Amino acid sequence: MPGYLYLVLCALVGVALVFLFLDSYQQDGGNHFIFARWGWRHPDFFIGVWTRPLFTFLYSIPGQLGYRAAKLFAVLISVLAAWQTWKIAEFYKLERSPLVILFLLLQPTFFLMWADTMTEPLFALVFAVALHLHLKGWVRTGAFVASLMLLARPEGFFLGAMWGFWILFDPRVGKNILRRIPWTLLLASGGIIWIGVSWAISGDIQYIRHVWPKDWDATGASYGSGPAWDYLARLPEIVGPMMMVPFLVGIVAARRRMPEVTSSVVTLFLVHSIFRTFGMFGSAGYARYFVCVAPAIAVLTLVGWNKFAEWLTPVGPKVRATIGIAVLLISGTLCFLYTDASSWSRDARAVQEMHTWWKSNERPVSKLVWSQAYQNIVMDRDPLEKPYFTSNKDQNLKLLQDLPSGTLVFWDGQTGPAWYKLTADDIEAAGFHRLRSQVYILRGYLINSFWFGYGGPRRQEMHLLYKE
Repeated sequence: MPGYLYLVLCALVGVALVFLFLDSYQQDGGNHFIFARWGWRHPDFFIGVWTRPLFTFLYSIPGQLGYRAAKLFAVLISVLAAWQTWKIAEFYKLERSPLVILFLLLQPTFFLMWADTMTEPLFALVFAVALHLHLKGWVRTGAFVASLMLLARPEGFFLGAMWGFWILFDPRVGKNILRRIPWTLLLASGGIIWIGVSWAISGDIQYIRHVWPKDWDATGASYGSGPAWDYLARLPEIVGPMMMVPFLVGIVAARRRMPEVTSSVVTLFLVHSIFRTFGMFGSAGYARYFVCVAPAIAVLTLVGWNKFAEWLTPVGPKVRATIGIAVLLISGTLCFLYTDASSWSRDARAVQEMHTWWKSNERPVSKLVWSQAYQNIVMDRDPLEKPYFTSNKDQNLKLLQDLPSGTLVFWDGQTGPAWYKLTADDIEAAGFHRLRSQVYILRGYLINSFWFGYGGPRRQEMHLLYKE
């Protein structure tokens, strides 16, 4: 099948995911959208560390049309990343190069975020564009584009450092290492742009340092720690259960022919394994971090796939084709089940039902307080109306008590108590009148029972409380 048809298939899958899964699979996705939508009113959102400047600026444009428009834009980002991945495979003249598009889509964590307003797919696109430019000989342009990775996610710093070593040992840049050193400074371009813009907007040249998240320190272990083999054990989520062996074969087979591709994956794997082992820089052990280098993973998977096709030559083309199609279909099914098993995104259905009730029973609202991002998204209120809650229950109650009449609280029974130590009963005791509470049993489209601890029915509560 021609590669462009694969891209169309990926686009159609993405559009289907937009309409099937209303919200992000994590709170981060909804929050990133909120920052993008309201960035033009609150310019600090464009320069924050957690808000990701490149993501917030790019998504602020479709974000003005609403959440669904932003999610459709996310599909475009993912498809463009697939296109660039295909171009990288073609550069290496790999057989069956269009298949690399499917190997990107069928990485479970990337499939999960294919139509999601998370930052990793955008990082993957920037990484793929920069890598393609570098391989084609546009080393300096590639370095500048690579510098923008820092504006999408923190991994940009570590991959940027790796990129610097590529330039230092690349004879295309200069005859000796002394002539190459100055060109590595291009990798600081993104950081310089960030500092300059943040200084212009905030008036503080050290703005980034002053707003640096407190839980992103080297030794805090704010999200705990894990064993050194944590990400190795999560390869089925990162690469896919059916693609693990081709990927591992590919990374061994390509280590000399494709040093940039293999070193990208190895660098990120080592960096995040160290962070997870020692609980550094707020590492939470998410498999989604590796979406950042998903294009490289897809290329290595194709290398391994081609090796298996070569080894299976004696069985004949029809048998090979049957095996290949079966593996791809099973992988696609597993990816959908993996996405369907993600329980947080189901909460959007409960939020929607609660919002429908509210539209028929509206009251004047001066401020909105919410526990989940999607609650704010459907209400479309300025996010700065919400007080800055912490995990200190007494402090949060005091903030609630000080809110004016007309404040509406849209709360849930999971995230609110877990993050802010507040239940609907606590909010009611703080002077709010309960308008409606509802219990929901939320099931997946296909997954209705627990598989290895995932995918079963999710019990959730939604509450609307109002201060008279």
